[in-house]
Amino acid sequence: MTTPRPHVGDMFPDIALETPEGGTFRASDFRGRKLVVFFYPKDATPGCTTQNIEFSALAPEFEAAGTALLGVSKDSAKKHQNFIAKHDLKAPLATDAQTDGLSDALGIWTEKQNYGRTYMGMVRTTYLVDPDGRIAQVWDKVKVKDHAPKVLEAARAL
Repeated sequence: MTTPRPHVGDMFPDIALETPEGGTFRASDFRGRKLVVFFYPKDATPGCTTQNIEFSALAPEFEAAGTALLGVSKDSAKKHQNFIAKHDLKAPLATDAQTDGLSDALGIWTEKQNYGRTYMGMVRTTYLVDPDGRIAQVWDKVKVKDHAPKVLEAARAL
């Protein structure tokens, strides 16, 4: 069963995620700053690689806009380390591998279908969180091309 998704204006869930360095990430750590959390299905796949490279290329501009970045998938911390090293990624990543994790709380770890096969998967979704920890904007079922610049524009306007 899919969890109901939170709406714009709701608090972004404060669930700990593991970083590739062995630390943790919590949305509450960024109170007082804007935060972009982009969820993607899997490291080292074409669309996910493009998405991460585009956000990484704009990381200095997000920083200048007072906005922290975080990419999240169900991949392990070790896979994230390899992915970061291979593509020299500048946007930090975290793993959401635990059951009842952040993607579950957001309702974006859900049943999907491909070629008649049903499986659980991540819906490519991006959240812009305001400095108070509330969801300011959501991009659902993201198309990767030119997505990062649109998110940057929204972050600057917030």
